[in-house]
Amino acid sequence: MYSTIGDAVGIIGSNSNIFIQTAAAAPQRLINAMTKRARELNNVTIYEMHTEGDAPYAAREFEGIFNVNCFFIGANLRNAVQEGRAQYIPVFLSEIPSLFRKKVIEIDYALIHVSPPDAHGYCSLGVSVDIAPAVLETAKHIIAQVNPNMPRTHGNGFIHVSKIDRLVEVNDPIPQVEIGSADEVTIKIAEYVASLIEDGATLQMGIGNIPNAVLSMLGGHRKLGVHTEMFSDGVINLIERGVITGELKKKHPHKIVSSFMLGTKRLYDFVNDNPLIEMLDIGYVNDTHVIRQNPKVTAINSAIEVDITGQICADSIGNKMYSGVGGQMDFMRGASLSEGGKPIIAMPSITAKGLSKIVSFLKPGAGVTTTRAHVHYIVTEYGIAYLYGKNLKERAESLIKIAHPIHREKLEEDAFSLFKKNAPLI
Repeated sequence: MYSTIGDAVGIIGSNSNIFIQTAAAAPQRLINAMTKRARELNNVTIYEMHTEGDAPYAAREFEGIFNVNCFFIGANLRNAVQEGRAQYIPVFLSEIPSLFRKKVIEIDYALIHVSPPDAHGYCSLGVSVDIAPAVLETAKHIIAQVNPNMPRTHGNGFIHVSKIDRLVEVNDPIPQVEIGSADEVTIKIAEYVASLIEDGATLQMGIGNIPNAVLSMLGGHRKLGVHTEMFSDGVINLIERGVITGELKKKHPHKIVSSFMLGTKRLYDFVNDNPLIEMLDIGYVNDTHVIRQNPKVTAINSAIEVDITGQICADSIGNKMYSGVGGQMDFMRGASLSEGGKPIIAMPSITAKGLSKIVSFLKPGAGVTTTRAHVHYIVTEYGIAYLYGKNLKERAESLIKIAHPIHREKLEEDAFSLFKKNAPLI
């Protein structure tokens, strides 16, 4: 049943397409072994969403051997994408599975990271289900590293050992991400966001200082639910305190629905064999039709910059790609269609360099991740701008009020010019 790592990656041939599992489930032993075979290979195309850990196949020395494509740009590929050694594929997370199921992209070898098989021979995809089920349905060959540290998660992320061509035993810790303490700006933003969250809301939020700070402020809430593409440690305390119950959700009541997770060992131990957690295909989790059926969906996302009409750029700095469209639009739209839903963009008013994140015009080449027609709430440490139903001039007025004070005068001047009004905007 089991083979050596060398034998496992030895079946990979040139002129092939390879899938690498997502985030903390990236199979690092298989990745490193495949990369060591680089000089034996040619024209190998890699597809991934984003991975934690190293991405050695994207090194300059392997350009032309490994052609790297990602659906979301993680830190380990950012330089490679910006230098042209790797490529970004713009696509909503909800639609990535259909690329494989419709055979727009065909995979020859899927490299995955799973829990040991149970008594019935089923391995779990653990902390990262997301796009993997679609890949495993269509891949010609499946190579898995089997790790006792990989949590066994409930949902539709199971694969029987009979479907796996090569199994490799490893005993490595799952990569962890710890969130640092929140600074004054983050706390203020989180306070404003928390004020928008109602009892009985269904939450979508990712990982980071702002989501974590928001969750820390919800201890007095009741009957919250979670339906999110990913989550981290911040939900655990709220579950244990009975704040997150999911009892009002229409889809998967009493369950936390997600697609992948990233956090600490505490999180991985918490989800292990926990029937409260449902890890599902991201094509389903991020489906707007599914999202909207839950009550008061409150989607909390972020942005690189927002222009004064409400256009959101979240994937690039000008024409320099930085991350990806991800699931922002899936949940922004799903929340807006949910009964009592609230789509929220939360961000600091300025960058680390002091530049305004609320701008008169998006930078040349910047992509519009979420259109001005989809935006409802923008939150900074200076307040909440509610844009839904407002005209362009009213939007500018609202956004300038929550911009950093040092940038407001310039924004007012530009808005005055843009809207050709004789009266001051504010």
